[in-house]
Amino acid sequence: MFFWLIKILCYIPFWLLFPVVFKGKKIPKGKVVLISNHISNCDPLILLNMIWRSQYVISKKELFKSKIGNAFFRGMKAIPIDREKVEISTIKQSLSVLKKDKILTIFPEGTRNKTDKPLLEIKNGASIFAYKANAPIIPVWFSRKPKLFRFTKVYVGEPFYITKDNFDNAGEVMTEKLLELRNISQQKKHNKNSK
Repeated sequence: MFFWLIKILCYIPFWLLFPVVFKGKKIPKGKVVLISNHISNCDPLILLNMIWRSQYVISKKELFKSKIGNAFFRGMKAIPIDREKVEISTIKQSLSVLKKDKILTIFPEGTRNKTDKPLLEIKNGASIFAYKANAPIIPVWFSRKPKLFRFTKVYVGEPFYITKDNFDNAGEVMTEKLLELRNISQQKKHNKNSK
């Protein structure tokens, strides 16, 4: 109830502050592991605001330290994770979300990318959850860092699966899918600037 109340109250005001346009594919119904590049603190808030489905976001455990923070983020369906050592409770909660045909959102770089590289090294957590739940992974790409009152395009890619055949190099597969979206976003920008 808290999740939907906040979502309804904040949807229009937050969109006015951080206007976003989604490009590409539609997110399918049913269980989905959504992975995204991570370039600002607003990234998870934008995805929570713009995707009109029940969505759970894997979030660093530091956000849950205070009583207020713990109550708020759990109310917003965030799942705490220890980035040094993933606990069994995180794994169980994440798989439970997928069993209920919900969206599990993960930023597989593990932290915000503050470098000039397009992506940091991709962690394997998302692929493990997707494989165990037999859920499709949907790549999402923020074309640029969201800023107040500036439109940001967010690209949504084709769903793909982690199978026995590609499980061992799942990190490379996810990296490739995310960078494909980056190339699409750059090509669109180039075509627009060349007109």
